[in-house]
Amino acid sequence: MKNKYVWLLAAFAALVVLLAVGLNLNPREIPSPLVGKPAPAFELPRLGSTDQRFGPKDMQGQVWMLNVWSSWCVSCRQEHPLLVELGKRRVVPIVGLNYKEVRGDGGIDTSKMPLEQENALARERAAAWLKSHGDPYTLSVLDLDGRVGIDYGVYGVPETYVIDKAGVIRYKQIGPITPEVVEQKLLPLIAELNK
Repeated sequence: MKNKYVWLLAAFAALVVLLAVGLNLNPREIPSPLVGKPAPAFELPRLGSTDQRFGPKDMQGQVWMLNVWSSWCVSCRQEHPLLVELGKRRVVPIVGLNYKEVRGDGGIDTSKMPLEQENALARERAAAWLKSHGDPYTLSVLDLDGRVGIDYGVYGVPETYVIDKAGVIRYKQIGPITPEVVEQKLLPLIAELNK
C-alpha cells in the first residue's frame, strides 16, 4: 500500500515539473524543422512587375530576410514599423512574401473569382498597403494560393526567416518581430552570418 502512494506521489511530481517547464517556454520559439536546412525553392511574380519573377536562388551569396505578410494581418501592422526602420538601416535585404492576400481575407469569396481578377486585386491591395504604411522590402512577391507558405511551414502571418549566403535557413520567428528580437537575435545573427 505504501509503495502505491510513493508511485502516485512520484508521478504527480513529474507532472508538476513538466507543466512548470512548459509554462516557461516561449510559444513564438517553436522549433522549425527547416532551420539548418536549405530554403525551399520557389519562383513567384514580383509585386511591382507583371513579368518579373523572384526566387531564393536570386539571393545566393547574400544574407537576407524573408518576411511573410498580408494587408489583412493585424499583427503585420504591429511589426511593420520595425521592418520599415530595419529597411532604412540597410543592414540586410528584406524580401516580402505576400501571403494569400485575397484568399486569406475571410471577407472575400474567391471561389467564383477568376485568377486574373484575384491577381489584380492582390496587387492593388498589397501595393496600397505598402504605400500607406511604408515599404521596407527590397522586393515583394505574391503567394496567392499559399503554396510557398506551406513549403516554408508557415503557421500564420507574420513570420520571418533569416537565410544565409548558401541559402540555408538560420532563424525563424513566428509572429511579429519585436525591438528585443531585432536587437538581441536578428542583428547579431545577421552580423555573424555576414562575416
